[in-house]
Amino acid sequence: MRIVVALGGNALLHRGERPDAERQRANIDRAVTSLAALAQENELVITHGNGPQIGLLAVESAADPALSAPYPLDLLGAQTQGMIGSMLARALRAALPGRAVAALVTHTVVRADDPAFDRPTKFVGQVFPRELAQSLARARGWHVAADTTGWRRVVPSPEPAGIVETDTVRALLAAGTLVICAGGGGVPVTADRDTGALTGVDAVIDKDLTAVLLAEELKADFLLILTDVRYVYTGYGTPGRRPVLDATPAELRRGDFPDGSMRPKTEAAARFVERTGGLAAIGALDSAYEIVHGKAGTLVRPELPIG
Repeated sequence: MRIVVALGGNALLHRGERPDAERQRANIDRAVTSLAALAQENELVITHGNGPQIGLLAVESAADPALSAPYPLDLLGAQTQGMIGSMLARALRAALPGRAVAALVTHTVVRADDPAFDRPTKFVGQVFPRELAQSLARARGWHVAADTTGWRRVVPSPEPAGIVETDTVRALLAAGTLVICAGGGGVPVTADRDTGALTGVDAVIDKDLTAVLLAEELKADFLLILTDVRYVYTGYGTPGRRPVLDATPAELRRGDFPDGSMRPKTEAAARFVERTGGLAAIGALDSAYEIVHGKAGTLVRPELPIG
């Protein structure tokens, strides 16, 4: 079975944790234990989020006196692909001796006229108290918004329209390679209609929506979205929260999920199931094997035929 696995950025660096390299390595090692068990039986393509990591690099870049201007988000996204991809590749090679593993810097094409450029919604970086977030917004020209636990920077998040390196990923899979690609949704670029030349844009693409596109183009059987909670919950953050054990795309879309956290994941799972007839699931980072085998997480399945 071919499985596309999307690792959440907040699962690789948990909310409230110090953004130290050792902490991220420890979280990745824990995830890889479960992923390696899946890889023994299946063909894996792994993508990952980068919200906390790109936000940290953006803060450092904005504060660096050696720079005349901060690095744009497309280049910071490429940096996070290299950093997280390297940590994942090393951990996977250690867990799967003899298995070929490749981390590929991947570019995702977006439309230059995407209305998302006028409506920043994608959370990046750490959580701040409201007053500090608003102060940073004034000083650095940021947009900020309330997240579930505080205030964070928000940036444009255009829809992915195509993945430049899909054929390269297919070739690597055909050679038996476990591929890490499209990290952070891919480096966002526009493509010239006449020449195909790529130009970076200052945005961050939702990695779950890119994972859907990747899974469709690779004809994957299963889309597995791993995050920092064990299930999709209704009433999350309230005393009446309840885990959703399985759902159809229509049932998921009726749920009241936060736009900046769970909503993109449920939408991605719903899209994949609707477009391919395959299965999707959402669950905790360290439970990948159990989720695919129906013992954990929220399963998203097609509508059952009537009659």
